Amino acid sequence: MSDHIDMTGEEAAFVNTQRFQDIKTAAYDNLLTRIEELGAEFGRWSRSAIQQFVNLDVDGFVRLRRIPLNENEVRLIADALTKELAGLGPLEDLLADAEVEDILINGYNDVFVSRHGVLERETLRFTDNSHLLRIVRRILAPLGRRLDESNPMVDARLPDGGRLNVVIEPLAVDGPMVSIRKFRKDPLKPSDLQQLGTLNEDLFALLENAVKARCNILVSGGTSSGKTSLLNALAFFLPENERVVTVEDTAELSLNHPHVVRLESRIGNFEGTGAVTIRDLIRNSLRMRPDRIIVGEVRGAEVMEMLQAMNTGHDGSMATIHANTPRECLHRIEMLAGFAGFQGSENSLRRQIAGAIDFIVQIARLSNGRRRIVSITEVTGVGDNIITTQELFRHESFVGPDGEEKDRWVSLGIQPHSPKLQRRRQLSAAAAVPPRKP
Repeated sequence: MSDHIDMTGEEAAFVNTQRFQDIKTAAYDNLLTRIEELGAEFGRWSRSAIQQFVNLDVDGFVRLRRIPLNENEVRLIADALTKELAGLGPLEDLLADAEVEDILINGYNDVFVSRHGVLERETLRFTDNSHLLRIVRRILAPLGRRLDESNPMVDARLPDGGRLNVVIEPLAVDGPMVSIRKFRKDPLKPSDLQQLGTLNEDLFALLENAVKARCNILVSGGTSSGKTSLLNALAFFLPENERVVTVEDTAELSLNHPHVVRLESRIGNFEGTGAVTIRDLIRNSLRMRPDRIIVGEVRGAEVMEMLQAMNTGHDGSMATIHANTPRECLHRIEMLAGFAGFQGSENSLRRQIAGAIDFIVQIARLSNGRRRIVSITEVTGVGDNIITTQELFRHESFVGPDGEEKDRWVSLGIQPHSPKLQRRRQLSAAAAVPPRKP
């Protein structure tokens, strides 16, 4: 738990000086000597006990060395050292900040943070690369993951559901490269996305009907465009009596559903054995009586298993994929299928893709950081050996009378052709007709 304190501008300026770093380093070395004297006893202390110990020790250290610091500055150093000894150092407040989405560290003194889709340089820094590595290894220790010269690249899931990626020397030239992707404790609901302006009520209604009608949906978008958040939100439309199996490289999905089976791939050991791929997991999930299969991200050979599942009775399945447009999304699926060793003709592959996917929901992060669904496209079949599609909604930005940029979604006036939605409309219409009196 963070002992976060709100700092004034003057205090924040002090924390970002070299003087602060130098005094903190000297006080830290002094603390380590005291901790060695305490031995195993220190390991049993609570965080509040460590905080009290650090406050007293730092106060004594500053007085003994006659370092000219005021009471607030001593408190700031003690707070930073408590985080060093009992928490995650400079990272602690950023990890506790609900507005922070991504933390990107390019060496000890180059830190960037993304809030509301906008990436900005952070004044926070580490003492040196050794300090940064010490904090990273503290995060990795409970996860049982090694980070050293023989294993210089690590991708791990954090206990709170976030994701940590670290690359160190000799692969990273300018010091440790650390990327932390945070996820909300409470997944965004479709109504939350509507309130944030990611979609409007027409898109909301279409997506709700598509999910409930068991349409197969691909969420397509670029990096940090909000694909996972949208997939989480779509899960709110799933009927509660269905069994959902999620398959991911690193478990990021947090579905609000009473019956979810979460599967996560595993990398091989140092001998290269024991790896379990996404493809293996999707193949196995078919034997687990799933009503729906949700794939966190399609990026390799697992595309074939996903298409087969969608084509063989597992309607209502969903996945995300990296692509910038719906057409590019279809090209990428073809390319991945080729890499997976698909043996049939180009035409048979396209028919399989068109038969599997009902809708492509394209999401993007705009230049102002806002995330918007920019297109909903229906896959309608194959014609002249090309997968045919029709766009149902398209996002447009415009400048309002007040000079502020606004959003609108243009309906192209086309009703979805999917027989699944037509059946749902018929069932809804039948349910709305009152029964005849005898």
